[in-house]
Amino acid sequence: MMESADVLNRLAEVLESRKGAEADSSYVASLYAKGLDAILKKVGEEATETVMAAKDGDNEKIVYEVADLWFHTLVLLAQQGLSPDDVLNELARRFGLSGIEEKAARGQNK
Repeated sequence: MMESADVLNRLAEVLESRKGAEADSSYVASLYAKGLDAILKKVGEEATETVMAAKDGDNEKIVYEVADLWFHTLVLLAQQGLSPDDVLNELARRFGLSGIEEKAARGQNK
């Protein structure tokens, strides 16, 4: 089994490689071909399914739906020219900050 730390980067590489593929060659290539709105719709659908799974209290279903949500979010990142490292770096930046401090700092930057 793949090391957990490698999963995001390996998946990001695959998603990047699908950008230039024919739309009918893979699910991801078809999402890229449909554009941002289709990708955003999938992210929204998966977020809703995650919420519903959590409300049902089924841990196996929660993990399954969060995996779908993360996957489609990674597709969105790739489509926008971003990588998992961009998100991980932001999380690292926030590490050690209280949520209250971080939210207040965001308000000052807007």
